[in-house]
Amino acid sequence: MSERRDRRATIIDVAERAGVSKSTAARALAGSSNITDDTREKVLKAAGEVGYERNHLAVGMRSGRSGLLGLVIPDITNPFWADVARGAQDRAAQNGVSLLVFSSDWDVAKEAAHLGALRRARVDGAIINPVADSFDDLDRFGLPFVLIGSSAERFAETSSVGSDIAQAVTLGMDHLVARGHKAPSLILGPKNRLARARFLRGVHEHCIKRDIDPAILAVEDGEYTVEGGKLAMKRLLERDHVGHACVFAANDMMAIGAMIAVREAGLRCPDDVSIIGFDGIPAGEFAWPGLTTIAKPGRELGERAVEGLFDEIDHRPEHRRIYLPCRLVERGSLADLSVPNPQRMAAG
Repeated sequence: MSERRDRRATIIDVAERAGVSKSTAARALAGSSNITDDTREKVLKAAGEVGYERNHLAVGMRSGRSGLLGLVIPDITNPFWADVARGAQDRAAQNGVSLLVFSSDWDVAKEAAHLGALRRARVDGAIINPVADSFDDLDRFGLPFVLIGSSAERFAETSSVGSDIAQAVTLGMDHLVARGHKAPSLILGPKNRLARARFLRGVHEHCIKRDIDPAILAVEDGEYTVEGGKLAMKRLLERDHVGHACVFAANDMMAIGAMIAVREAGLRCPDDVSIIGFDGIPAGEFAWPGLTTIAKPGRELGERAVEGLFDEIDHRPEHRRIYLPCRLVERGSLADLSVPNPQRMAAG
């Protein structure tokens, strides 16, 4: 018994504990369909009791698969991307596959290093949100992949998943108009990101449809961080403006930074400044006041990307862009100027 505890459990140990043959135990653990539910349950229970773990390297050598997928996202500290990773991990686990997660930190060199590590680990495929929007060489990835993020829209013949930014911006702008805010100021991301251009295009199209000159909108750029939003909001507050101010931020972390800047300036949200965010991260619920936002389906995005990657690995992809709709989450950061007493109504 002491010898068995000191060594790694094998399939033979599982078979002996379950009272079945080695081949039956192997088929049950591999998910074979020609095993009864009772036998499978017995084998799985025995595997847990003896501490058996499958040798994925050996399985991979036989099947040509490693049982590993990669995910390269730009910022793991942003809860939205953490939500994407959770959805991808859960969906991969349903197929008995593990997920390796890397954060590129918006750095091209780090992204290249992470992709190299994934290739060396012989992952079966990867989900990638490219840091640079200007790349054209898809072969540089060197493995089956699915794209996520704004860059993916440039490649119609590549499988990709993303939020429907046009629908999301329209949803936000319509809500602002319904609350009496016809020309909000904008806090956007860096100018070298396609996500910024698509967000701004959605706002401009909305303004033109409502006969509003987009040129009257105040715009400040910043990093997609709390500090980036805080600095951008400070610059907006330095501008001349009359009456109640309203800001539409390109992500929730920037929106929360803007709320901090408003508070530090001795103003109140939403009494003096209304703010709406974009992403739907959990932190918005705990901000004071709660952040009204357009929530992107991060977890579903991760799940659908893994499903698309399985198709790529099995050589049966549809090669199309999947757009996932976003939803409005109303909280207390947006005053309702359409009612006689907006401050009181917002506070209520």
